[in-house]
Amino acid sequence: MREFIYYSKTARTTGNFDLTNLMKAGRMDIACQMTIMAFFVSHHIRSDVKLHLVFDGPPDNPKHLEMFPGENIQFGEIKDRIDISKKDVAGLIKKMLYKYRKGEKTEIAPGYTIEKKGLLDLVIELKKQGKQIFILDRRGEDIREIKELENGVFIIGDQDGIPKEDLKKLIKLGAKKMSIGKQMYFASQTTTIIQNELDRRS
Repeated sequence: MREFIYYSKTARTTGNFDLTNLMKAGRMDIACQMTIMAFFVSHHIRSDVKLHLVFDGPPDNPKHLEMFPGENIQFGEIKDRIDISKKDVAGLIKKMLYKYRKGEKTEIAPGYTIEKKGLLDLVIELKKQGKQIFILDRRGEDIREIKELENGVFIIGDQDGIPKEDLKKLIKLGAKKMSIGKQMYFASQTTTIIQNELDRRS
């Protein structure tokens, strides 16, 4: 199974944002594009991917949204249908944020949960599960030189990256910096490149 963490310092942490202006919701548009790139390819839906969205923006940060729909992938209004527009994915995220219950890990639908948890606590939890954590960084080890990726969790930051203090703590936890090349890519493009590398290896 492949796992991705998308961290956003600015994404809204409640559901009261405008679906027609996702940029003003703390660049929620990037989170939506990340979700699309994590699960969808042409004429196919990836069932072996788990996506963690960690939102650290106002007004009730942090929030951890986990998506692991498997074969029964559902977006839009969480019905038995597939929609891949940013608006439909944003509708799902909005619904998940609205359904959050204080002090609980709330399941919105099979494979979709939300809880109050930050990036560091999530990584600690994944490390306990035996996962290898990779942080995308241009100065990291080239992805093509890393032999073992199958058990990896890949952390991708928003347009501002991972905060420096959090980055230091992640490294202390054993996370490794990984590069996909010297060129800077959008977060969603980075996801696609990693997916392609894993596809080629399998």
